[in-house]
Amino acid sequence: MKTVVAFTPLAGAVVLPVVVPLLMVRVSVGAGVLAAVLLSSLWFAAMLRTSELPEHG
Repeated sequence: MKTVVAFTPLAGAVVLPVVVPLLMVRVSVGAGVLAAVLLSSLWFAAMLRTSELPEHG
């Protein structure tokens, strides 16, 4: 699980800036914007799901 926790921020930080401009150039600006919204939302959810928070007590 620690590998997934470490890989999640890196994956989003690399994939998002590569995919969005490529879609904007090759498909359309609308497709790039839609991909940015969807990918960043999925990335955010993945970051929340894999976060390691300290216990309160």
